[in-house]
Amino acid sequence: MTTTTSAQAAPLEAHHRVHRETMTRREVLEALSGILLGMLVAVLAESVLSTSLPRIITDLRGSQSSFTWVVTATLLTTTITTPIWGKLADLVDRKLLIQLALSITVVSSALAGLSQNVGELIGWRAVQGIGAGGLTALATVLMADIISPRERGRYMGLLGGIMGLGMVGGPLLGGVITDSLSWRWNFFIGLPFAIGAIVVLQRTLHLPKSRKERVSIDYLGALTLSVGVALLLLWVTFADSSFAWVSWQSGLMLGASVALLAATVWIENHVAEPIIPMRLFRNRTFVLAVIASVSVGVALFGTQVFLSQYMQLARGRTPTESGLLTIPMIVGVFLSSTISGRIITQTGRYKRFMLAGGVIMSAGLGLMGTIDYHTSFVLVSAWMLILGAGVGMLMQNLVLAVQNTLDVREIGAGTSAVAFFRTLGGAIGVSVLGAVLSHRVSGLMVKGLAAIGIDPAALGGSGSSSLPNLATLPAPVRDVVEKAFGDGVSELFLIGTPLAVVALLTVFFLREVPLGQRSGIEQRMELEDEADEILAPLVEDALAELEAGEHDEAGATTAH
Repeated sequence: MTTTTSAQAAPLEAHHRVHRETMTRREVLEALSGILLGMLVAVLAESVLSTSLPRIITDLRGSQSSFTWVVTATLLTTTITTPIWGKLADLVDRKLLIQLALSITVVSSALAGLSQNVGELIGWRAVQGIGAGGLTALATVLMADIISPRERGRYMGLLGGIMGLGMVGGPLLGGVITDSLSWRWNFFIGLPFAIGAIVVLQRTLHLPKSRKERVSIDYLGALTLSVGVALLLLWVTFADSSFAWVSWQSGLMLGASVALLAATVWIENHVAEPIIPMRLFRNRTFVLAVIASVSVGVALFGTQVFLSQYMQLARGRTPTESGLLTIPMIVGVFLSSTISGRIITQTGRYKRFMLAGGVIMSAGLGLMGTIDYHTSFVLVSAWMLILGAGVGMLMQNLVLAVQNTLDVREIGAGTSAVAFFRTLGGAIGVSVLGAVLSHRVSGLMVKGLAAIGIDPAALGGSGSSSLPNLATLPAPVRDVVEKAFGDGVSELFLIGTPLAVVALLTVFFLREVPLGQRSGIEQRMELEDEADEILAPLVEDALAELEAGEHDEAGATTAH
């Protein structure tokens, strides 16, 4: 009996022994290297285009609407897929998922570089957003796996630093490549980084195997969520350009979107494994973080995207110079995220930095709203530095605050949900503010050209809706174009300012919870150990009854 029981119990003891092993600091840093390299790939895939996109749209004969859609297409699919990736992270192998996301990102980026027209470019950028959604969700989920909330502040600062490096290096690299080779090469530079990230992750990221459970994926909820969000963003994008805000097309698209999103809520309340668990919305911190994330997404993404147009079309700078001129904003993000992260790790207090970030970001957006096509670059750089500092203190710490209050089994879904709403806000912001900019710039151009007695068709292409090539314009026309884009872009920052104030007010009502000391792996190990402690006596009793039955049967056979 003892032999049999010991043999059967051995796997349980091995399970306890394996899962009690935790990662050393060296192992954490090694695993983190692959995760950060993956994030660098995601950031570079976007940032290299920031300085070259005006040139790309001009070469492909696109319009201001095309410019917006190249960005919106990626944000749309990123938004839709982020919660799906996050839920998959709670169900299947996370290392395999992030490697898959990397592969999708880099292959689609390379194919985008071969595009012959704006339609092809937008299509491949949409596919690229699927991979970006995975990287967005999985990087922070994996960090939660291997690092405790108390220590996570320091490493979140490191993540912010890597993102800052990509955001600084990307525009510079993209500008140099565009000016010296061709904008197409910008889509290929992620290949070596992605391959390196996949190899490093395979060699260094060793997550303990969780107990295998039946995987149930909410396909219907994923479908209704995806189509509902897509219709909402399409409506925001095309309203006032292809059809009026108040029209049957608007009513149809908005009504269908609301119906599908309402259906999603019902489905999520009735399935075993929802994409976005509705119970998360009973968590005060989660709800406030979602509101703040939407506001930050609209205010930040919706304005930052158009900085390259300000630099190149309002100030006449080259893509390389445009990249150099955006460095102050990235320096602000890097310094504030790194320094605040270290202090958070030392003190365990994070709300004060989020409040400071909200104040500084609001001030930065307001100051950026004062620029025009003659503003000194010294002032523009100072305002961008302030804006970046606010973003660095606020954005990553919203994720930290949510992760610190969630059950470890919901880290994937909760983290990706915050990223989902932030990206959704960004997508809406880019669509709405892009439409505002297009309408405003077109009006200013027509008015300015009429004032100097020139027909707007003199800009070429499709008239005032096309992005002009400043190098080919006569001096009076160029002055009109620069003034139109300078005034138009500055108004976008003014629109973003009250949204940043909303984020600040939301953070004010956040309840600060002491940061935990255990990583996600350690918390899951503890849950599994508790389950084993409950199951072990039951297993032993069952084995004892089985052995007793075998003994009685053997005795009866001997008696006969």
